[in-house]
Amino acid sequence: MPVPSSRWTPARRWATDGRRPAARPVRTLIVLASAAVLLAACGGEEKAAAPEIRPVRTVTVVSRAAGDTVTLTGQVEAQNEASYGFRIGGRIIERRVNVGDRITAGQVLARLDPQNEQNAVRQAEAALSAANAQLSQTRNAYDRQRQLLARGFTPRAQYEAAEKAFLTSRSQVENAEAQLKIANDRLGYTELRADAPGTVTARRAEPGEVVQPGQTVVEVARQDGRDAVFEVPAQVLNSLPENAPVTVSLVDNAAVTASARVREIAPQADPVTRTFRVRMGLTNPPEAMRLGTTVSGRISTGEGSAIEVPASALTRLDGKPAVWVVDPSEHTVALRTVEVLRFSPATAAIASGLSPGEVVVTAGVQALHPGQKVRLLEGGA
Repeated sequence: MPVPSSRWTPARRWATDGRRPAARPVRTLIVLASAAVLLAACGGEEKAAAPEIRPVRTVTVVSRAAGDTVTLTGQVEAQNEASYGFRIGGRIIERRVNVGDRITAGQVLARLDPQNEQNAVRQAEAALSAANAQLSQTRNAYDRQRQLLARGFTPRAQYEAAEKAFLTSRSQVENAEAQLKIANDRLGYTELRADAPGTVTARRAEPGEVVQPGQTVVEVARQDGRDAVFEVPAQVLNSLPENAPVTVSLVDNAAVTASARVREIAPQADPVTRTFRVRMGLTNPPEAMRLGTTVSGRISTGEGSAIEVPASALTRLDGKPAVWVVDPSEHTVALRTVEVLRFSPATAAIASGLSPGEVVVTAGVQALHPGQKVRLLEGGA
């Protein structure tokens, strides 16, 4: 039975003749949707590619004096200290000086019991007398044999024996004289004498003690110069210029001053404090700067001028110190290498690489790249 034409639809036609109905409107919608998605994606890429303006803190650098003044506390000591001891051993019978006494050159400081050395001197004198007597006897015998030999009244062998005895006796006399001199020297060693003026700073032995040769009896600070001695940290020591001038003053009276120069630096740090002992020779020190007086020293650690920046501004470029410098017209940054003169946990002194008036980034340096635009925050560094 035929189907009415009013009910004939494309679906029925496809069912009857096997052809698929047209789907062009649906494809068009899909294409338009894809295009819209692509346009939206392209718009996002354009927004992501826009340069990021990073906020940073900066500082405008200025030139300042490169040197800092470091104040240290120390004490006055003698440039030369001597430890006096006897050259021979013995029992001390007298010590003539005490701590704080001023001494002169040649003054007797202490004495040993001289009994043994006096006996040795007497023994040497007796030996010398015996040697002289023997020499006189052999000289007379030699003179007689020489005269007889000249006349032919004595054999030559007897003359030579007399000559040998004479030469031996003369050598014995020389030996006895040397022994007497040694004995007299040892007797003189029983007195301990100062070889230069100074002040006694310590005594190490008392009368009645038996001391060994070379054992210290008294210590003397010689008066040929004074030093101001300081314990200096390694960081300050490394920044000291050569022949740095030092002004030394009394702690209890700053008006008493003297100039000084670094004379000696300990080659090794103290194992406990990790500081280095520095001796500074005082030039014409006033009388008030006595030995042991506490003094303060003011040291200038540098000369000339340098540019100081916060330590946070430093970064590295190819293993060298560098800073980010802001171009004020373009508001972009560039990385520039610098030479660091001095560094501390808070600041760094720049010797070269920067000019006064330039703007340096002090915070946010880790996230920057060359040519990046920045926005300067208020408040500076």
